[in-house]
Amino acid sequence: MEARPMTAIQQVLWELRMDYIGHPYYVSGNAILHALGQHLDPETHAAVSASHGVFVPGQFGTFPEEHTQSGIRPYLGSGLPDVEAYDDLFLQREAMHPWLLDTRARDALNTHDLRVQGGHPALAHETIMGRREDQRKQQQTTKWYVHAYLHADDPAALPLGEDVLEGLQFGGKRNYGYGEVQLKDTQMVDLDELDYSRLEGAETYLIELVTPFVLASEYPEANDRSIPWWWAENRDDLRLREEKILEQREVFRLETVDHGQVVKYLGDRPVETAKNGLQRVGSHSRYGFGELRLKPLGEQYQEPEGKD
Repeated sequence: MEARPMTAIQQVLWELRMDYIGHPYYVSGNAILHALGQHLDPETHAAVSASHGVFVPGQFGTFPEEHTQSGIRPYLGSGLPDVEAYDDLFLQREAMHPWLLDTRARDALNTHDLRVQGGHPALAHETIMGRREDQRKQQQTTKWYVHAYLHADDPAALPLGEDVLEGLQFGGKRNYGYGEVQLKDTQMVDLDELDYSRLEGAETYLIELVTPFVLASEYPEANDRSIPWWWAENRDDLRLREEKILEQREVFRLETVDHGQVVKYLGDRPVETAKNGLQRVGSHSRYGFGELRLKPLGEQYQEPEGKD
């Protein structure tokens, strides 16, 4: 197998084949690693880290202005577009999915159906919407996908083969078939080869927490972390959330800074911070916590007029 650079990540898109019982916002990197561990030798498994898996609706969409591609694509959520620049990596990692078309019922299409299974609320693997009687089709079905990416301390560990990525299950009640996924697409991306020009030269930068940042953990020898010095906000100004990880059937509680928050960046190495944010920062980063996105502010980053 050809060795990959340390900065290479493997994007993975799974299609949900059965309802998912678990965390309502994402499939944790911890859950993804547990599922992969059943197909990997111990050495490879120990070298691999996994992001949280973001739920993506398989719908029509249009590329956002910051993306290197443009225009409308059918079922933009059900495949992995080419990645040429830093911002391309986040197309399917925003819970709001701003690429969904405004001409459709985007709020409904971006919301999971909930089905109670044995007393447990489950996220439906598909959303079925009715239509008016005068329309040709009486219903529209949206399939749901899980977007995640992997990276490894050992460059030779990636890419994982399709035989490893296929036939996985996430979440609870797996003995009853819940959380089954099917591999839809995967691709390798070298972070050093991407275009970071939009991050260069801005006067002000913001950081968005794509996944929660761990401040304290009950897990043994997981040191408590303060917020990074290059965040403008202090702890009192941040929204906190309790999270949990499961290890050997034991639950460990985490105190985290909630995902989705935006803080001001005070550092002077935006490109390096952006790369580190993709490989995640803080404790439990191997399990998907601490993913960051850097955003520049400034007139020079306004998109040119006339772009589709």
